[in-house]
Amino acid sequence: MCGIAGLFDPVGLRPFDPALMRRINDVQSHRGPDSDGLHLEPGLALGHRRLSVIDLSTGDQPLFSEDGSIAIVFNGEIYNFQQLVPELRSLGLKFRTRSDTEVIVNAWRAWGPACVQRLRGMFAFALWDRHQQTLFLARDRLGVKPLHYAWLPDGSFVFGSELKTITSHPGFQRRIDPLAVEEYFSLGYVADPRCIYEGAHKLPSAHTLTLRRGGAARPEPQAYWDVRFTTDNPISAADAQAELRERLRESVRLRMIADVPLGAFLSGGVDSSAVVATMAGLSESPVHTCAIGFDDPRFNESDFAKMVADRYRTNHTLDVVGSDDFGLIDTLAWLYDEPFADSSAIPTYRVCQMARRHVTVALSGDGGDESFGGYRRYRLHLGEEAVRRRLPLGLRRPVFGPLGQIYPKADWAPRPLRAKTTFQALAMDSVEAYHHSMSHLRADQRSAL
Repeated sequence: MCGIAGLFDPVGLRPFDPALMRRINDVQSHRGPDSDGLHLEPGLALGHRRLSVIDLSTGDQPLFSEDGSIAIVFNGEIYNFQQLVPELRSLGLKFRTRSDTEVIVNAWRAWGPACVQRLRGMFAFALWDRHQQTLFLARDRLGVKPLHYAWLPDGSFVFGSELKTITSHPGFQRRIDPLAVEEYFSLGYVADPRCIYEGAHKLPSAHTLTLRRGGAARPEPQAYWDVRFTTDNPISAADAQAELRERLRESVRLRMIADVPLGAFLSGGVDSSAVVATMAGLSESPVHTCAIGFDDPRFNESDFAKMVADRYRTNHTLDVVGSDDFGLIDTLAWLYDEPFADSSAIPTYRVCQMARRHVTVALSGDGGDESFGGYRRYRLHLGEEAVRRRLPLGLRRPVFGPLGQIYPKADWAPRPLRAKTTFQALAMDSVEAYHHSMSHLRADQRSAL
């Protein structure tokens, strides 16, 4: 994890205060404890905080092209950079480092904005091309790496990995966005591209933003990729299992490319256990695994993690978190910058804190339930869909709508008797119903609030 930040004047060549740029850059020093770098020229300032993972000796940033006309600040990792190097060399481009950062610079020189199509990885970067007077920002396909930006009252542009890089600028006006507040009460977070403050934005995943000096006043982000859902590729269960194993193996192998100690978070669940098992099969030395247990046995799953650790003979570390471990709340509020209702935030921070004592990079199994339908809510939604397919909305709404209003909210009752939410969902279309089941506060509760 690194941190990037910058300032840009899209109209003229006003100089930026080096002390201000350093303050903006250093506010996210926790993202990059190994080194920092600044570059300032008329109308532009770039900052970087580095966590060294690849090319420890020559990968400092901002990194420049051979002729110094292109500069980049980059957070993330390009997994296919070693495959791109020969192709770029065949086009006459030269390399002075072994870093994946320089691959992005040369990919820009070769393919321009289309370079993002060739990058496989997790990334957020800002690239300055002095010859074209262009600042190019990009974020990876799934939005793993964050990137925030804002237009300031004086017309200048500020960006950074975290929202605090924006709010640390004295010209930014902190006004709460009421739509972001409603998103938080609905989703538990503020979704892209909105931020909790009006005027601040998250660059959406799989988007780029191109600013040209003297160009459009406030250009809009452009999408370069979207996931394609299709049912026209029938496959047998055996073939699907074989392909999943191979894709997981390749995915883990790519993420194990590092010049620093590497490990994994292990909860004992299917997702993280699959990652650890795959790592063990790819590594000649024991995998370092980290787990969090709880002092409340109702929530403690550390025994399952130990079973996996014993099976694959990992170097296993366990820390136990107290059920009243609230000392992190202020820390987490400062790190997240905006409301974020993740019930696992405290144990996640604790396992990261523990892992950092042993490794620099850790793989996790996050996202498995979302990718493979592992949560109970997916099964419940499919059951509701079976009813929605049989009855048209014009019939369901007048029947189930009133039932949802009068039926008591019986959270204390056995699950088959908790029908209020189901009745409400059956009076809606599929998308509205799924949002209803996911919401922390339902639409009627948010309206009342």
